[in-house]
Parts: sequence; structure tokens; C-alpha cells
Amino acid sequence: MYLSPEKKREIFTKHGKSENDTGSPEGQIALFTYRINHLTEHLKKNRKDFATEKALVDLVGKRRRILGYLKDRDITRYRAIIAELGIRK
Repeated sequence: MYLSPEKKREIFTKHGKSENDTGSPEGQIALFTYRINHLTEHLKKNRKDFATEKALVDLVGKRRRILGYLKDRDITRYRAIIAELGIRK
């Protein structure tokens, strides 16, 4: 599996407050970004996989909603996470 518990723990340790802090917006955005990148690479090889395409669109929507929440609550944390992950221009 592409997302092992060790990789997940590493993502939350790097972007969240701790490895057990799975609810922070930064950790969730980082995890969704990792999954989006993985699905994008999969779709480059398998362009007719429509179930994966739908899952990718759903993940992008979830990430966008969390980014909107973070932007409304704390603009500095929002700017820090998008700069760190390179999500936006």
C-alpha cells in the first residue's frame, strides 16, 4: 500500500503539532496533498480509471474546504502551509 502507517505518522509529525495530532488542519492538508499527488501519478498512467478520477476530485474538494477554513481562521498559518507544500501560486 502506498500510504503505510509509518508514512502517515511522518506526515503528521512534520506538519502537525505531534504525530498523534491527526486533526490539525495543517496535518490534514499535508495528508490530502500526498494522496492527491499519488492519485495524479496513477491517472497519468491509467487515464481511463474514472473511479480514481472521482476520488481525486473529492480529495481536492476536501482539501479546498479545509484550506478555506484555515484561511478564515488564521491567515498566517494558511500562508505558511501553502508555501511549505507548494499548493498555490
